[in-house]
Amino acid sequence: MNVDKLREQLKIDEGVKYEVYKDHLGYPTFGIGHLVVEGDDEYGQEVGTPVSEERVNAIFESDVEKFVSESEKVFPNLKELPEEAQQVIVNMCFNMGAPRLSKFKKFIAAVNDGNWSTAAVEMMDSRWATQVGVRAERLRDRVQALSN
Repeated sequence: MNVDKLREQLKIDEGVKYEVYKDHLGYPTFGIGHLVVEGDDEYGQEVGTPVSEERVNAIFESDVEKFVSESEKVFPNLKELPEEAQQVIVNMCFNMGAPRLSKFKKFIAAVNDGNWSTAAVEMMDSRWATQVGVRAERLRDRVQALSN
């Protein structure tokens, strides 16, 4: 998977901040949508605490590995799917996690059948699509384009 392309897409969708901030749910976050967890150097740091570009890049690499692995729990055939589908799936997993992604039963079935038009429709038939708005539309369009 092209991790550089994924990074650029996630920078658009998640943003990138070189300091600790509160996400839309009030959780401490930094970098490219990295939720601060116990064990992170940033754990317990105040909002506004600077984080280096090197640290942001390192934690992103770790997060990508984690979310590719999480995506493979939902799509064991992930690496056999078209590159664009892999990118979208990991992006979605990065955003909502594998437990929530695994609830997209009709989307999963459509992807596994290679039915990209149906997969695109099923992505939008969710509370997630309402919550993330333009991001969902952009990801849907990328999946829809696979059917052309």
